[in-house]
Amino acid sequence: MTASDRGQSNVVGVALLLGIAVVSMGTLTAAVGVVVDSSAAEADAERVATDLDDALEPVAATGPQRGTVTFSKGRITSVERTLTIRADGREVETVPVDALVFESGDRRVRFHAGAIVRGTGKQAWLHAPPPFTVDEDVLIVGAPTVGDDIGTVSGSGGVTATVESDVSHERRDLGEATFAIAVETATPTVWERWFRKQGATVEREDGKLPVVVGTFEGRRTGYLVVHDLDVEVTGGG
Repeated sequence: MTASDRGQSNVVGVALLLGIAVVSMGTLTAAVGVVVDSSAAEADAERVATDLDDALEPVAATGPQRGTVTFSKGRITSVERTLTIRADGREVETVPVDALVFESGDRRVRFHAGAIVRGTGKQAWLHAPPPFTVDEDVLIVGAPTVGDDIGTVSGSGGVTATVESDVSHERRDLGEATFAIAVETATPTVWERWFRKQGATVEREDGKLPVVVGTFEGRRTGYLVVHDLDVEVTGGG
């Protein structure tokens, strides 16, 4: 090999090394970007769950209430959901509770039937429990309804949504029976776990969305308390 050939080989080798380095840096930069985006979405979800818990107090509050929800990137809107109470196997009350849903990437937060549920991908867990009370003699089902004209707020680069509500309460006597609560939900495993912890027998029914049914064996006096929140979500703090 001549000196000229060796020189050309060195140039080619350096070029290959530089090319590999550029590709490696690009891959590393992309990976860092994914981690940063994931961390931001996780921080958003945690903050939104806390903000919703503070802004919406269906049991403790009465009258006009106002709070804010902040996130760096995402969307908050409403979806239709129902909650049904069955007495001795017969449907006696159906409440259109609906739900507030926040999404950022694969992170989700739902305010649904008074519970706050967080999720990532196919996993979900309970951030705050629903306002249901069960003992040996009494079942009280708190059913917060979010309302019809809620609104949608979305954006990036830092968003503050105002959450206004006007809370009123209505109690309905359900009599004495063996009661079951049926919850229409996109996160059935969360509700199944919660019902089982309360001592209920749990079934899942198929439908447009899964319906989780928690049956509390034995006869109790039942009450339904509808907490009408009449929520409105708008942009701006």
